[in-house]
Amino acid sequence: MRVLITNDDGIDSPGLTVLAHVAADAGHEVVVAAPNTEYSGFSAGLRGEHADGVLTVSEGRPPGLRAGIESMAVHASPALIAYAAGAGDLGPRPDVLLSGINLGPNVGPAIMHSGTVGAAISAAAQGMPAIASSITTQHPQHWETAAAVLERTFDWLLSHPQDHRVLNVNVPDIPLSELKGLRTAHPARFTATSDERQAQVRRLLFEPFRSEKVTFDADSDAGLLAAGWATVSLVAAHVHDGESATMPSLTFDEGTQS
Repeated sequence: MRVLITNDDGIDSPGLTVLAHVAADAGHEVVVAAPNTEYSGFSAGLRGEHADGVLTVSEGRPPGLRAGIESMAVHASPALIAYAAGAGDLGPRPDVLLSGINLGPNVGPAIMHSGTVGAAISAAAQGMPAIASSITTQHPQHWETAAAVLERTFDWLLSHPQDHRVLNVNVPDIPLSELKGLRTAHPARFTATSDERQAQVRRLLFEPFRSEKVTFDADSDAGLLAAGWATVSLVAAHVHDGESATMPSLTFDEGTQS
């Protein structure tokens, strides 16, 4: 099975290496194709550098990646990399996409803005099983915890393929011995707070793990992470909601509108 590894932090992120080794240790063919620069917060946006209609690709390897694992830096957003790979433009079409491991959590409303999640959604929309993965800190000290959780979720995904849905996995940066386990969770709800400490400048603060002003449900992804659990949520890759079929009062036939 061919597994594509990508992210939104860029080709130099060590999270790519951890994720690639998880897939390689499971006996799969692995290729790393990550952005040449950071694309955090790019969601499923499609942007890239082209030369004569072909995406620009250069040499690049994340730190510590084992010899023999194919790797490239693609001058494109994560979602475009997933899209191009699905079309066979970056070699044989992958069977699975693993995105991450993102430096920082992707929980609550942040999910919709994440380039890590955007890559997984782009893959799932093309029928590829996909996982978006994140660890809670910018400078992780416990990659072994993330690796252990992702080994389990990757194995589960292969035996329980999801139809146009993504597994969004978040792991606390704590020793594996302190991890309470893995729980399914719903996305937390956060409130953006306006900060006017700088003259003429307004900033939106999204600091669920640092701000005492933000509260969230203990059973949400953010709440469980803060309590020492790894979390997993299903994110839909399609944009159509079946509930639209239950809005008869909003529809009309030609000639009947008032």
